[in-house]
Amino acid sequence: MRPRRTAVLVDSAPRRVVPRTIGVGSTIAGLGCYLPERVLTNVELAKTVDTTDEWIQRRTGVRERRIAAASEATSDLAYKAARESLRAAGVAATDLDFIVVGTTTPDMVFPSVACLLQKRLGARPVGCLDVSAACSSFVYGLSVAHGAIASGQAETVLVVGAETLSRITNWRDRTTCILFGDCAGAAVLRPARPGHGFLSFCLGGDGSAEEAMCLTAGGSRRPASFETVERGEHYISMKGPDVYQYAVRAIPAAAAEALRRAELGPADVDFVIPHQANIRIIQSSARRLRVPLSKFFINVQRYGNTSAASVPVALYEAVQAGRIEEGRVGVLVTFGAGYTWGACAIRWGGAC
Repeated sequence: MRPRRTAVLVDSAPRRVVPRTIGVGSTIAGLGCYLPERVLTNVELAKTVDTTDEWIQRRTGVRERRIAAASEATSDLAYKAARESLRAAGVAATDLDFIVVGTTTPDMVFPSVACLLQKRLGARPVGCLDVSAACSSFVYGLSVAHGAIASGQAETVLVVGAETLSRITNWRDRTTCILFGDCAGAAVLRPARPGHGFLSFCLGGDGSAEEAMCLTAGGSRRPASFETVERGEHYISMKGPDVYQYAVRAIPAAAAEALRRAELGPADVDFVIPHQANIRIIQSSARRLRVPLSKFFINVQRYGNTSAASVPVALYEAVQAGRIEEGRVGVLVTFGAGYTWGACAIRWGGAC
């Protein structure tokens, strides 16, 4: 174990000097969640596209999803989840040293959702960062936050996964509109007692299949134009079978690698919080990882695929349901467009 050294971080706020400890771990001290009020069921969706409730459930496991109100943007969802996570952690917004938001659907290209969230929370002018790794964004954000705490750059970090995927979903495309929903989840990270908190991270990416799942227009290669709007290029495009085949390999492999780096194996796992994209992907991942499906927390039936919000919302609900207790070992694992994937092993609790 590395010896602890005291560092001094000069904050961006005037005349504030905060002592830090270098070489400590981090853990989740509080969780929050926000679900939009509107529920869109399969039965309702089947009135507008050629599909059925039975077909959607059989292929995806999804029964319903949440849809943000017209007045709600991603930062609004993030704010409500963040407020709850701060209360749960027993810290104020002014205690934050860093804000990280994982999202594919920012309010605008810039400023970042993290900056908008900093202002609305009334936090000090600390580091604000959006992470864009599609569905993997929250786990990527946890890794960034953990690194900031472990290196002594921060002591209290807010990590949010928030999405309004309904804004980039083509509701006339039955192959994609059945999958996605809106919501937000948040976590406050704090230093951990030895042996607790995050034990390892495994992040990866592969851009060789960039067209398998993408949103092609609106960036520097295909700026918004009349033609891109007419062609529907500002909506999610997905080659479902290709994504499925990659995901069923990448998810268990990432989880297994995170366990290996923590010197753990499948038998040590008490809970798994997987990305909630498709029930068949989750079932296949359980078999390949050789962890009983009963240890996987599943809520895809209620919310569909909520991208960066998927893992934090599932984690929040698992804790609320009493599925995760102090000292239990678990894995958070996700997969997204890019392709990207991420997993981390954690021993629950132990916040200093």
